[in-house]
Amino acid sequence: MSDPRTRVDELVRHFSRPGSSAADLLCDSHPADAVAFTVIEPDLGSRDLTYGELRTESTKFAAALAGLGVGPGDAVAVLMGKSAELVVALLGIWRRGAIHVPLFTAFAPPAIELRVGASGAKVVVTDADQRAKLDQLVGDPGQGPRLVVVGGPAGGHDDFHELLARHGGDEVEPAALGPDGVLIELFTSGTTGAPKAVQVPVHALAGILGYLELGLDLRADDVYWNAADPGWAYGLYYAVLGPLAAGRRSLLLHAPFAPATTWRVLDRFRVTNFAAAPTVYRSLRGQPVPPGLELRCLSSAGEPLTPDVPAWAESALGVTVRDHYGQTEQGMMIGNGWAGEIREPVRPGSMGRPFPGWSVAILADDSTTPAPAGTVGQVAVDVPNSPLASFRGYARATGSSRFSDDGRWYLTGDTATQDEDGFFHFSARDDDVILMAGYRIGPFEVETVLLSHPAVAEAAAVGRPDPLRGEVLEAHVVLTPGAEGTLELERELQQLVKDNYAKHAYPRTVHFTDALPKTPSGKIQRFLLRQGAPGSRSVSS
Repeated sequence: MSDPRTRVDELVRHFSRPGSSAADLLCDSHPADAVAFTVIEPDLGSRDLTYGELRTESTKFAAALAGLGVGPGDAVAVLMGKSAELVVALLGIWRRGAIHVPLFTAFAPPAIELRVGASGAKVVVTDADQRAKLDQLVGDPGQGPRLVVVGGPAGGHDDFHELLARHGGDEVEPAALGPDGVLIELFTSGTTGAPKAVQVPVHALAGILGYLELGLDLRADDVYWNAADPGWAYGLYYAVLGPLAAGRRSLLLHAPFAPATTWRVLDRFRVTNFAAAPTVYRSLRGQPVPPGLELRCLSSAGEPLTPDVPAWAESALGVTVRDHYGQTEQGMMIGNGWAGEIREPVRPGSMGRPFPGWSVAILADDSTTPAPAGTVGQVAVDVPNSPLASFRGYARATGSSRFSDDGRWYLTGDTATQDEDGFFHFSARDDDVILMAGYRIGPFEVETVLLSHPAVAEAAAVGRPDPLRGEVLEAHVVLTPGAEGTLELERELQQLVKDNYAKHAYPRTVHFTDALPKTPSGKIQRFLLRQGAPGSRSVSS
């Protein structure tokens, strides 16, 4: 690889060419016989999907969309699991110049309706087993958006495979949207409020591919598997778009997550480069490790990585897990990169340094002034000095700007510290910071300590109003099988935090609960805990 900054400049030029076509950038420019995806079924049977096949099948679907009245710039929502049909549908949407609106398959109907309605989607493509969620939205054929059903009875709506067969001889010229054309309209998870629409332009592919090359060190001989769901940013950007932009092979598991299945795929397909959320790694710890794995790189994103996961991976797999940080809006910005040109020893608890192409700082409270080293402040992107930054604001939004008044800084809403060597250490979502008697307490540090106790499977720390201190900290804990939520255990956990984090920051109350409220992507919804989410029980108050 060339010098990282030179490579960033090359990527920016490549994906900023006037008149560029997403179909060419993601499919048609690659060798037709090269494998794009290996789609794996629950029984581990698999099928290779080449770039040539993708070109042929996505051209058919682009023609079908045109026949359904979809033109460049129109929205098409997709409610599908990981499958060959999913990739064909996405490339057909982009070939037509339309905008893909991802719908996570775990969504309930209200969440689906919000996104379809807000985006103005003309067509919804759905797996047959998801179709019932759309009954109120679509109703009878001819009402609401057109419905295309994949893999089952269409019930009077359009059948995906019949559409492909009907348009098998059609030639469709790929829409040339140029670098500012919109590929995706992806809604934020709503962890701290109502979901907002993030539009991903063609030129954002520069940052997506840059992360695969520098953050993940994706090589031509890698067997690459990003286990994240493509209904969400990390999976869509880096399990689908990134490999397509790179012309590399990627694995897609057409099955729900299960630890035993994950181990079998890692073993059977000789995966060398694996990326997943911290929750996946924690789930894998309870299963026997197959001998002879060929893992070279392990990466984590989506939630802060607690130190127990890298320690386990080092011991059990001989490879550490490197933490990476990003957002739906901008993609991956900071991390412990794997590429040799930027690789450095991992500092425990650190999410790394800004990747090439990104300038990131910690801003002091309520200002646009970088904070001194070691000071908690807001993570902010210096936009003019970050050539890979692509987010310019939420679609159709009012009063929700994430930028400083002068437009220089993109404000992430997350807080962290930066040490004197430039390494970032996550603290909290800005809304989750606990302010107690003048102290700022990030829940991540407290949760990390709680998770070190063998009886704790999951933990969340939140603030509770207190007339004397403003707020005090309380914890919500899911126990491991067989553990009991006793007063003795509560006291143990309180003392553990006192001993391993700070004496003032221990949880005044520990609530033992069967589950923590989460978004469909697995992020803890601490705001619901602050509001008194049901189902928890405390042993003291």
